[in-house]
Amino acid sequence: MRHSNGIRRADLATTAVTAVAAAVTAVAAAVTAILPGTAMAASTTTSTPPPACPASALQVSARQAVHRPVGTGTGAAVVQFTNVSRKTYVLKGHPTVAGAGNGFPAHNTPLKVTPTGRAATVTVRPHGKTWVKLAFVQVQGEGDGYCVSGKTPNAYPTMVIGLPHSGKHQIALNDGVWAECDNKVTATPVSKIKPS
Repeated sequence: MRHSNGIRRADLATTAVTAVAAAVTAVAAAVTAILPGTAMAASTTTSTPPPACPASALQVSARQAVHRPVGTGTGAAVVQFTNVSRKTYVLKGHPTVAGAGNGFPAHNTPLKVTPTGRAATVTVRPHGKTWVKLAFVQVQGEGDGYCVSGKTPNAYPTMVIGLPHSGKHQIALNDGVWAECDNKVTATPVSKIKPS
């Protein structure tokens, strides 16, 4: 009987040790799951975002907008940026705008830009397109026209459009000249949604 009781006590002791070990393992697993920077950090992967699009990767064009203020000038224009490279880049922000002749783009007249809308980072894959819309103070009347402000209207063969970290681009309208008043423009940020 003593021998049998000894075996039973040994079995009970082994079972108790096993149960305690299992409980400790469970508690350790729970603590690891709760603590920040342990199990969560091991399962989280980070990727490097694409870089800003260089000027050399962009092809830029412009056309008069369908929806523009009443008048005889340009009124509003849609500027299209196409990624002609084989890499994915990002664009963000509102453009700078300057009127220019057909010569060197550094010889220009900066326009006062009023940004509208919130700027967001736009990812542009190869052959992808983004847009901004420019709304000018419209020229009124016939012939050379006039400005409501009393100033003389301006006509530029080209505009120099710049984007943050993505260079400046000298472009002509594909359907006329850039005619505007007061050297002011309202500009939307770069967007994946094509404006009209």
